[in-house]
Amino acid sequence: MRATLIYGAGDVRVEEVPDPRIQEPTDAVVRVLRSCVCGSDLWPYASKEPSERGARIGHEFLGVVEETGSEVSGLRAGDVVVAPFVWSDNTCDFCREGLQTSCRHGGMWGGDALDGGQGEAVRVPQATGTLVKLPVGEDSELLPSLLTLSDVFPTGHHCAVTAGVGPGTTVTVIGDGAVGLSAVLSAKRLGAERIILMGRHKERTDLGRDFGATEVVAERGEEGVAKVHELTGGDGTHAVLECVGLSQAMETALEIVRDGGTVSRVGAPQYGQVPMGGSTFMRNITLTGGVAPARAYIEELLPDVLEGRVEPGRVFDRTVGLDEVPDGYRAMADREALKVLIVP
Repeated sequence: MRATLIYGAGDVRVEEVPDPRIQEPTDAVVRVLRSCVCGSDLWPYASKEPSERGARIGHEFLGVVEETGSEVSGLRAGDVVVAPFVWSDNTCDFCREGLQTSCRHGGMWGGDALDGGQGEAVRVPQATGTLVKLPVGEDSELLPSLLTLSDVFPTGHHCAVTAGVGPGTTVTVIGDGAVGLSAVLSAKRLGAERIILMGRHKERTDLGRDFGATEVVAERGEEGVAKVHELTGGDGTHAVLECVGLSQAMETALEIVRDGGTVSRVGAPQYGQVPMGGSTFMRNITLTGGVAPARAYIEELLPDVLEGRVEPGRVFDRTVGLDEVPDGYRAMADREALKVLIVP
């Protein structure tokens, strides 16, 4: 079969690889219907050291079950399923606590040992606990929105939930990428009273307004901080959802959160320290967030997608075939595309 491999910064290739097969009785083989490029894939795309051996990449996919191991239950060939971006048994103590990203028997897609989602098929470990069956056909028009359940929509939801977003709260979302827009959608879904979106790409912030943003702040740095303070009477907002992962975004978040408020970060952090010194301490600011346990949220979010109350698949603004995946990476890195959908 064909699959995507990354050899180094800017070097993504589509090559022939061995077909996946059942290796453990808990495995399933899934033929991929839809996959995509994640914003977090752009970090290795920008910085990975060159290697003579490519690594499989891609962690967001949905597809059709082709084969199951002898210990897989609740799934059979022909089922349409979505896979969270971390596989897990969904039964260990961490999984039962809703932290499937820390599963004692789980792991990440791709690399040297496992298939990545950006290919024609995937061997899925711990299939019973990982895969979620979808009540749709292979040609459903909902597939793009259902694909977001693998990562980007639950990540935005996790950001809003951990920040305590609910009815009556005011929220600032930092970042107009797919995660930031999903955070806007999630904050609106949870009943936020006011949602300020900080982003400077008009086509993205326009979608953010459709998703529920009440105001847009295009300024960055101190100008952006001043604008949010102006909009909030100098107080800032109850919650700040940091969806970028850069130090400037975190610094901005801490400056615009209301005293007693919460900053939640889900942007993969490209920094090692957070500036939470004495002044932040005196303001009773809470810092939370982290990697989203997508598997914990899928059943909660699925009905709204199936019934059309939310359309998170609108974050996909470019569709490519498997052979065009390298150009999809380039387009996202060059900000020509918000999020690239892959149809193998």
